[in-house]
Amino acid sequence: MTVYIGLVHYPIYNRNMEVVTTSLTNYDLHDIARTARTYGMVKYFIIQPNEAQAKLAQAVIDYWQTGYGSEYHKDRKEAFSILQQVATIEDAIQQIQEREGQRPFVVTTDARTYPNTISYQLLRNKLATNDQPYLLLFGTGWGIEKETMAKFDFILAPIYGAVDYNHLPVRAAAAIILDRLLGEIWWK
Repeated sequence: MTVYIGLVHYPIYNRNMEVVTTSLTNYDLHDIARTARTYGMVKYFIIQPNEAQAKLAQAVIDYWQTGYGSEYHKDRKEAFSILQQVATIEDAIQQIQEREGQRPFVVTTDARTYPNTISYQLLRNKLATNDQPYLLLFGTGWGIEKETMAKFDFILAPIYGAVDYNHLPVRAAAAIILDRLLGEIWWK
């Protein structure tokens, strides 16, 4: 199984359901990188088209991959070894296609359901039995814009807790989702 992930900063809805580019969050880079490395992701793409934000992302990545941070904290260097900044979702897809020789299945997450929503169990089975690469996208803000969502192969079912509140930070959602899809089978 070959799985890549991407953190999408555009096209994203803000709280008013306007399409915007969200800002980079340092914790998302660090925490999702550590989770992605723990679950064996090939690459973690930071998808950020804003030039200033992209430069900031690259500076943080460089610090932990080749700067002082790479010597100071070897575990963080290893986690950051899979990070790469790209401008668009299509750039990430193209890089995977070039590396793997085929277009990946594109799967995303959302707190809403769509016609192509898929269960964790079904996607877990697909990951285990299909040789095609997968790109799992996580949206920031209030989620990825609807027209973009319609282009993806699958959308994972929302994560529900024990109450009706549903507003997880993306780094927590990423950890839960990667564990559901790729973690040990503890329930058997």
